[in-house]
Amino acid sequence: MELFFGLYFAMTGMHAFHTVVGAGLMIWLIVKAKNKAFSETYSAPVEMVGLYWYFVVIVWIFRFPLLYLLGRT
Repeated sequence: MELFFGLYFAMTGMHAFHTVVGAGLMIWLIVKAKNKAFSETYSAPVEMVGLYWYFVVIVWIFRFPLLYLLGRT
């Protein structure tokens, strides 16, 4: 049982860290967008941050059942 809780808190902490990083990247994008750093031909940072954010969300979708639902057995 101690291994479960150790993994639970480690994975939850890592996910929280990546969520905070993603929020920071979103704020960075807002600042860059206000400074007109992006155009129709240059939007790679927006796409990369979007992919990063979707990755964090997909990890959460798989983590939730793995830790919360299967961990109860």
